[in-house]
Order: sequence, then structure tokens, then C-alpha cells
Amino acid sequence: MAEINGNYYDAESLKRFVDRFASARVLVVGDIIMDQYIWGNVSRISPEAPVPVVDVEQETKMLGGAANVIRNMATLGAKPILCGVVGDDATGEEIVSALSHMGLASDGVVRETGRPTSIKTRIVAQNQQVVRFDRESRADVRPQSIQKIIGYIGEHLDAIDAIVVSDYGKGLISGHLMMGMKDLQQSRSDKKIVMTVDPKTGNFEYYQHVDVITPNHYEAGIYCGFRIMNESDLLRAGQKMLNDLRCRSVLITRGKDGMTLFEQNGEISHIPTVAKKVFDVTGAGDTVIGAISLGLAAGLDLKSAAILSNFAAGIVVGEVGTSAIRAEDLKKAVLQARGVRH
Repeated sequence: MAEINGNYYDAESLKRFVDRFASARVLVVGDIIMDQYIWGNVSRISPEAPVPVVDVEQETKMLGGAANVIRNMATLGAKPILCGVVGDDATGEEIVSALSHMGLASDGVVRETGRPTSIKTRIVAQNQQVVRFDRESRADVRPQSIQKIIGYIGEHLDAIDAIVVSDYGKGLISGHLMMGMKDLQQSRSDKKIVMTVDPKTGNFEYYQHVDVITPNHYEAGIYCGFRIMNESDLLRAGQKMLNDLRCRSVLITRGKDGMTLFEQNGEISHIPTVAKKVFDVTGAGDTVIGAISLGLAAGLDLKSAAILSNFAAGIVVGEVGTSAIRAEDLKKAVLQARGVRH
């Protein structure tokens, strides 16, 4: 047995559950984004304005938003299904092509004419993000698109162990969609479908009665109406969210301070970070929701799934840019932590 801040876990058991990810049947619903990175170096200031001049060396594109959640799941060995909306444009086509290249189904992705596919472009120099600019629409997606997604989920309901909601506030997640998914979730009589949510500030009213919600401390503070400055604030926020949302658990991620799991049975678990270095937290929330959801779908209890997601997040924050974690790296991190008291 290994220990993290008084929370004991079986490293060998966690490793075996990672091997079970390949059979976990997870559907991800959320805002689909393309993450574009322009990499370069800065050696001078522009004579036109007091801004750095970036000499571009490389450009890369990666799946972002809900698509990054399934990318993380896929590199962990799973075959997740993605549901969401893209525009009828070249970027939307790139995303569908990338899914196909990973061997993942794309028939749950709805193309909406006249709506641009979301693109976030980050300029990175000397491993530091200089600026980001977004090209997107945050307007609500069309009702017909919502109905197509609900219909698609209904058709695949018998083949789903968990539904992940990845809300980036781009217009997909709504009361109508969440109600439709919860009705489908409750209609499954043979086995309960786990529902997890990576939330967006302003949409918390939609997330009642889910199994896990994973806000960061900033999002939790905004919802609760006060800044989380100390442990007393943290405990107050976790309890308020449990009471208000009537969910099974709340997992508040806290950056360098790790994460804290609040369960409806009253148990509170502080899980300190295992990251050795932090270069970039971009996409860390996608990794957390992906790993904890796979853990629950594979049969792990809440605390063990949270500990596993903490290991996963500790790996990705050590990379620059939106990154995904491999199953072998996660198993190695779990086993290496044995005997190390955190």
C-alpha cells in the first residue's frame, strides 16, 4: 500500500485498472476546439510598438476542449465516443480527420452550417505563452443540433458506462441538453451510467445530481461568491456545492496544492500534487476529467479514481502546450510513487 497525505491506495491495483481502460465505454459530450500553437523565439522588441517580435519556427495543431478529453482517453488506451458541434469548414474537417486517424468514431459530431469551428491560437516563445487569440462563436447551438446529439446518445445508450460533460462555454451545454442526457441516464435499468462534468462558470445550474463535478478553485470560488484563500474557505465551498448541486461528489482542483475530493457521505480527501515541475496547465482539466471518468467506468471507487487523475495531471503539467498522457507513463508514475510519503 502507498500513501498520499493519509489516503492509502494500492499501486498495483491502480496499475491493473489502467489496463482496464481499454474496455471502458465512455461518451464525451462537449465543446470541440482546435488548439493551434505558433512556436518561436523572442530576441527583440518591435520598433512599431512596445511588444516582443516572435521569430516563428514551427506551427502545430492539436485537438482541444472536449476533443482533447477524448484524446487523453485514447492515449490511455480507451476508445471513447465524441459528441459535439463543429462548423461546416476546413477546421471542422481537420478535427473529423484527426478522430479517424486515431481510430475513433466521428458520427457523433454534428456539423452546423454557418457556425465557425472554435480555434484557439497561442503564440509561445521560450516556453512561455506570449498571447492567445480566439476565433469562435459562443452563441447557443441550434436546437436541431441538440436533438441530433440526444438522439445519437440514445441510440448508443446500451454501450455506455459513463458520460463526460466537457463544458467550455461555447454554446453546446444547455439545460435542454443536460435534461435530455439525464433522462436517458435514468432510463437505463440494467446498470447505472456514471455522469461527470468539467464545468464552466455560469452554467452550474445545469449540473445537478451528477456523480462528479471537477471545478478548479477559481471556478468554485466564483460559483460560491467568495475567493478560496485558505482551507476554511475550501471546506465551505466544497460543502456549499455538494448541498446546492446535490451531486455525489465535488473534486476541486487547486493547482500546485493538488485537489480535494468532497463526497456526499461527508468524507473529505486532500490529495497533494505529485507534479515535479509545472510548465503549462493548459489542458490539465481535460486530463483530470478524462482519467477520473475512465477510472469510474472501469470500476474504481471515487477516491482511488481521484488519486489516479491526480497522477495523470501531474504528468501533463510538466509539458508545454496541450498534451495527452500515455497509459505506460501513468502506470510508471503510480508505481514510482510507492514508498514516497507525500
